[in-house]
Amino acid sequence: MTDYKATLNLPATEFPMKAGLPQREPETLHRWKQIDLYRKLRQIGEGRPKFVLHDGPPYANGNIHIGHAVNKIIKDMIIRSKTLSGFDAPYVPGWDCHGLPIELQVEVTHGKNLPADKTRELCRSYAAEQVEEQKANFIRLGVLGDWDNPYRTMDFANEAGEIRALGEMVKQGFVFKGLKPVNWCFDCGSALAEAEVEYQDKQSEAIDVAFPVEDADKLAAAFGLASLPKPAAIVIWTTTPWTIPANQALNVHPEFNYALVDTGERLLLLAEELVESCLKRYALEGTIIATTKGEALELIRFRHPFYERFSPVYLADYVGVDAGTGIVHSAPAYGEDDFYSSKRYGLQNDDILNPVQSNGVYVESLPLFGGQFIWKATPNIVAKLGEVGNLLKHERITHSYMHCWRHKTPLIYRATAQWFVGMDKQPSSGATLRERALSAIEQTEFVPAWGKQRLHNMIADRPDWCISRQRNWGVPIPFFLHRESGELHPRTVELMEAVAQRVEQEGIEAWFKLEAAELLGEEAAQYEKISDTLDVWFDSGTTHWHVMRGSHPMGHDQGPRADLYLEGSDQHRGWFHSSLLTGCAIDGHAPYRALLTHGFTVDETGRKMSKSLGNVIVPQQVTDSLGADILRLWVASTDYSGEMSVSQQILQRSADSYRRIRNTARFLLSNLSGFDPAKDLVPNDQLIALDRWAIDRALLLQREVQEAFDSYRFWVVYQKVHNFCAQELGGFYLDIIKDRQYTTGADSLPRRSCQTALYHTAEALVRWIAPVLAFTAEEIWQYLPGERNESVMLNTWYEGLSELPEGTELDRAFWDQVMAVKSAVNKELENQRTAKVIGGSLQAEVTLYAEDALLASLSRLGDELRFVLITSGVTLQPLTAAPAEAASTELSGLKLHVQKTAHAKCTRCWHHLPDVGTHADHPELCGRCVTNITAAGEVRHYA
Repeated sequence: MTDYKATLNLPATEFPMKAGLPQREPETLHRWKQIDLYRKLRQIGEGRPKFVLHDGPPYANGNIHIGHAVNKIIKDMIIRSKTLSGFDAPYVPGWDCHGLPIELQVEVTHGKNLPADKTRELCRSYAAEQVEEQKANFIRLGVLGDWDNPYRTMDFANEAGEIRALGEMVKQGFVFKGLKPVNWCFDCGSALAEAEVEYQDKQSEAIDVAFPVEDADKLAAAFGLASLPKPAAIVIWTTTPWTIPANQALNVHPEFNYALVDTGERLLLLAEELVESCLKRYALEGTIIATTKGEALELIRFRHPFYERFSPVYLADYVGVDAGTGIVHSAPAYGEDDFYSSKRYGLQNDDILNPVQSNGVYVESLPLFGGQFIWKATPNIVAKLGEVGNLLKHERITHSYMHCWRHKTPLIYRATAQWFVGMDKQPSSGATLRERALSAIEQTEFVPAWGKQRLHNMIADRPDWCISRQRNWGVPIPFFLHRESGELHPRTVELMEAVAQRVEQEGIEAWFKLEAAELLGEEAAQYEKISDTLDVWFDSGTTHWHVMRGSHPMGHDQGPRADLYLEGSDQHRGWFHSSLLTGCAIDGHAPYRALLTHGFTVDETGRKMSKSLGNVIVPQQVTDSLGADILRLWVASTDYSGEMSVSQQILQRSADSYRRIRNTARFLLSNLSGFDPAKDLVPNDQLIALDRWAIDRALLLQREVQEAFDSYRFWVVYQKVHNFCAQELGGFYLDIIKDRQYTTGADSLPRRSCQTALYHTAEALVRWIAPVLAFTAEEIWQYLPGERNESVMLNTWYEGLSELPEGTELDRAFWDQVMAVKSAVNKELENQRTAKVIGGSLQAEVTLYAEDALLASLSRLGDELRFVLITSGVTLQPLTAAPAEAASTELSGLKLHVQKTAHAKCTRCWHHLPDVGTHADHPELCGRCVTNITAAGEVRHYA
């Protein structure tokens, strides 16, 4: 037997079948660094339209988690796709470096009560270490960025820029000092922003307390009585007994009905709707003797239950009757609604009782409970109420209560002197901040769209922004206050610039060591230098100013405005929120044109990631075991608009999908062996019909891929590219062309036409996957034939694809029909294989019985139809001639019959043909193989 193997064009490539991503990816990273890829991208981007994605800074504390990986990978896919779309798309990564968590870590490591300057020194050093560790992990994910020159909010220039941003807001009149209940954490010793508050269940003491009447005659008149027949008291219900010592008023709803209930010993004043439930709770019998509207009770005084002072009735719309008594006890220092209600009734800041200190301990001067921690004082307060006969009910309840997101400990509202950005304060010119922000939301694109209403509601309902904190590690609020009037120095903005210049040289430490006289001269004795620091959300919320306009100029219009901010859904109340407010205050518009929000990661059953549940996916472990490209493929394949499910099993499925794409790429590369596009590329008008269709199909897909990237629907890219590899290529085109690719002459038109289509497809495919499979695309790029530059990312979408000309006889509809026929034939061939009628498909001869239109369509391919169906013979017959044994198909108007061929097998192409054995010089070959190895070669027109 003659060995004809050397006459075949067998596939060959050094592109490895086994990916070995954990080993190869670091080599690619090293190569990117060697060629300075990011800098080259900036060079080729000069003159291109700009696309700016501004990085929301992760916090410089702790190892990155799967949520960090999701965020950075999505950003990288966008940057890469925009680069391929012809934009100059820089990516400057950043870090949030100030704030309490870092200060707490320093306390844990080095102990509490360190000198303030030592704390700042250690915090700066710790944050720098954390940045470097996180940076290495982000780089390992394949994220392209300016890693040698990131921004850090603790860089001196950024600290100074933040002070200047505050100065702009002061200049425009948005900043003011006020007393207000803020979310206060005893462990932090500081006010917390709304974004730092979470809700957990808490056990609380619920008490019903009687406040005896002082103005008995007025109370009687309010109920239409000549006098009160016996002692009377108004009753409140509260879950915060520790606020009773600070009670200053009682709130009722002006439109509710209130009842005077005779319970025997005394009269109780309750909301009429709640009388029955209250009496049952108190185990009392009672009769309503009179009712009145809440508005009739205004300013009637009652006595505090154990202090010698009075509590007047105020009218308040926030009072409800869903629980309690319908009367709300008001401690203005410890409740936001109470605070504003008391203000409306003329209570001044100096009149507000505020006995709880920053550490949660009552001031020593508080009668009965001075020096006690509020939670420990609660049972003593309850006991005192019982002792004086004003406790009607005491029980323990479990309810949702606000907690510190760091310490997981309960918070309180506490009135403190703080600095605020006013939402409705009239600035020096223009609309209020709330009006500006709501208008800016209308001008912003939201992906997904539901983010718009979420952010709108948060802005519409939010109170003034408390921007001051009482910590060491933070950017200072560099204000000087007059010691007598408490007013800001008249040259505050000018002084802030002087401070910023010092901070630019020495960091925030310059402010804390500054002596007032250095800036104020002889005035220094009249002014107090404050020590408050800025809310860390102000740090990140002003990066559009001190990064995009400062350390890393990136904006491409006045008042730097990024094309996109992209973070997790929690940032509607975090970075998106604070950036919107500062941008609108300083520039009059949002610092972004669009907001993209992604969901949180959960396991495959929808549970949150938790060490205790053992379902945590650590990015570093994934890159070490499967490779970063598998993690990237999972991110791309997942609809990020909701929760993102991830587990080892899900990642393994991504690895399986990856293999399909990699194997397709390897097939393309191995069949481009010996192909030089400079001399072997076949012009479009000479291409074989099936090859023209393949290039056209790739072009249509590229348009869909580009549109999906442009709309940030990466899962659509994944689905379409994966399906293309599995179906149109793997299940159809690549299957068909193997015969032509392997058996025709090495330099023949049928083979070069096929290789031209494969080349165009590979050039396009490597770009489609480059934003997602960053490492694999780079690897493929090195093996593609022809001259090329150093990286796939130094290019744009492939422009070598061409469309089927208008009026082409074998058009898209024709090939769609052929694919459907091939699918139907494949199913019957598989049935016959299972029945052991045939082995491989080339042992089969197929008769197709088709209706006239389909028959005419298929007949266009002539004898080449057998190459499409990968059988040794095909006969076309009208549907009416179908015998009883013909198999029906899912395709309307088509039946078929498969039989095993009786002809001998060609040892070269494996087709069974009648002329095998008739060629004297090559008795083992069919006629076309003889032609292919001894003469000009066979002619192909269609497939």
